[in-house]
Amino acid sequence: MHNFIKSFVFLLMYAMIPLHAIGQDSVYTIKVHFLYGSKPKKEFKDSERKWFGGKLGGHVGIEYEPDQTVDFVRRGEFHWFAKKNNPHSRFALRSTTAFWGIFGSPAGSVKKASVIIPITRREKIKLDSLVKTYSAQTPYDYAFFGMRCGSATYDILSQLGVLTPYSYRKTYRKIFYPKKLRKRLFAKAGINKWKIDAEGTSTRKWERD
Repeated sequence: MHNFIKSFVFLLMYAMIPLHAIGQDSVYTIKVHFLYGSKPKKEFKDSERKWFGGKLGGHVGIEYEPDQTVDFVRRGEFHWFAKKNNPHSRFALRSTTAFWGIFGSPAGSVKKASVIIPITRREKIKLDSLVKTYSAQTPYDYAFFGMRCGSATYDILSQLGVLTPYSYRKTYRKIFYPKKLRKRLFAKAGINKWKIDAEGTSTRKWERD
């Protein structure tokens, strides 16, 4: 009887562990790629382009398969406020090389960071389903006061159990631009010993980590 109780308690505790925390099943990895926001240094203003958003801009996407990245972008006219029935947005599927060049600069001339996250088989299936569904039909509009690349990426990661899920409104308010997401992932990377790859160029003024 005593052994039965011990076994029951163990199974109960195991069932309460979040799926993402079961390390034995972490057989896949995803990479969350960040392009830092920036503006040209004074001496390079004539040769370096201005980027949308400047130092509070940047971009983020998820490499869900080798050299295949999904990222949330605007499509059509820019909306200040989200329009549920007229979304000007899409989840773009592109090579990772194309993702790094989204601002029109060569990959070697940007500041970038990648957080490499192990995920389970079940999480990978969930991610593949989300990518397929979201790329076929956008779930929300792209708007200044609404979902953009950082909050949309947070939404996907939260559905995998990597980050704490929020409501739609709370997600875009808390993750107003990519740095807000990057700080959270960097903190989790330190705790969980996830690898971070980072590099940059010296011709621009970059936002801080």
